[in-house]
Amino acid sequence: MIYDISMLISEDMQVYKNKENKKPKIDLVLKFDKDNCNESSINMNLHTGTHIDAPFHMINNGDTLESIPIDNLVRDCKVLDLTFVDDRITKSDLEGNDISKDDFILLKTRNSFEENFNYDFVYLEKSGAEYLSQKGISGIGIDALGIERNQKNHETHKILFNNKIIIIEGLRLKKIEKGKYFMYALPLKIENVDGSPARVVLKEFDK
Repeated sequence: MIYDISMLISEDMQVYKNKENKKPKIDLVLKFDKDNCNESSINMNLHTGTHIDAPFHMINNGDTLESIPIDNLVRDCKVLDLTFVDDRITKSDLEGNDISKDDFILLKTRNSFEENFNYDFVYLEKSGAEYLSQKGISGIGIDALGIERNQKNHETHKILFNNKIIIIEGLRLKKIEKGKYFMYALPLKIENVDGSPARVVLKEFDK
């Protein structure tokens, strides 16, 4: 079974803090009845919907998107069920889960069950980011449009980036059970940018 865990991009989609300037603008610039073809353009923030953050997003001299090796994004991963968390994911919420060095961890929370932006979305708090860094994971994904929420100096992002941990935001994990999957997370191949929308799918391992 293959699961698409990406957000659908549309002009009325959920965007961070409901900011109007973050909503995609899609225009049909050539029309079949006039131009003998249909051709569209899109104008949107690179952190729209399901997307991958590059360190340059929060670190001024950080690596840009094309520095992320593609084999770090096409690989096995583990989904953790944290739907019991009401506010923030801390170290204590993560302890006891099967987390090992080099794992790519996806955090399933109540965010996946909300279609509209919730200013009180569940996020990864500093102690949780530090714990995952100490575990030596290679990547983290979350079903919120931000991995942190109003944290001073973007602590969570910087802890993860400084430990070479890839960040994926905006996943849709409502129908995904906890466990191990094979992940394909493919950003657009754009040079010198801080992030990119991505199509992310999970494949179940053969039983």
